[in-house]
Amino acid sequence: MRIEGGVRADADVSWALSPLLELRGVVHGLVATSDGMVRGASTGLSREEGEGASAMLSALQSAARAVAVEMSGDSATRIRQVAVETHDGFVFAVPAGTHSVLAIYANRDVDMGNVTYEMQRQVALLAEKVLHSPARDLPGRPGDLSA
Repeated sequence: MRIEGGVRADADVSWALSPLLELRGVVHGLVATSDGMVRGASTGLSREEGEGASAMLSALQSAARAVAVEMSGDSATRIRQVAVETHDGFVFAVPAGTHSVLAIYANRDVDMGNVTYEMQRQVALLAEKVLHSPARDLPGRPGDLSA
């Protein structure tokens, strides 16, 4: 186990989800690594659901960037947010440093603007307290979820 800045590199960061889970419409939250490992999850997600969602979030972020690069023609394109709309809600995924992503699932009662603003606040807090990396990914860096 690696220690970074006095914090275990594999430390559970579920605490960062708490303020988001209090917002109207937010059902679940997850912090995942770029290789699909769970760093933190809301208590309503089973271990299997969290692990499955983490793996899919990794692929989703990579696919989103690949599509954006192809369609924009800009190889330096960075993902700021991925939003998926379903018949009954939304998934929002935001890069949370070089090796992580913060995601929530919300029902249709959600205030999308407020949730995405609060997600950015939690990403900044995660970067400062635990992840020891910039709140936004830089393209081309190893483990970069936006690359």
